[in-house]
Amino acid sequence: MSVLLEFSMYPLDKGESLSKYVARSLDIIDKSGVKYKMNPMSTVLEGEFDDVMNVVRKCYEQMRQDCSRIACRIDIDYRSCRENGLEGKIKSVEEKVGRELNK
Repeated sequence: MSVLLEFSMYPLDKGESLSKYVARSLDIIDKSGVKYKMNPMSTVLEGEFDDVMNVVRKCYEQMRQDCSRIACRIDIDYRSCRENGLEGKIKSVEEKVGRELNK
């Protein structure tokens, strides 16, 4: 069962700049082998449900080692017979608009 999973995870107890904590999660994601797209507010993973959830779990386990309060938002989109959802959803909208959009 392939899904798109969008999530953001960050500590609430580390002040204003959180990029060093987010970077640790992106390192885990990048090394996982799961397809992903990073954006300024979240990261979208594409893969089998257990695989993408395992990546989120590893990010959480890393963050909780030195963070006493963590916020996490997760959205999951399952669609049977979907292939290449990371790119396909964008292409579908662009086709309807009739041009490439700013990505």
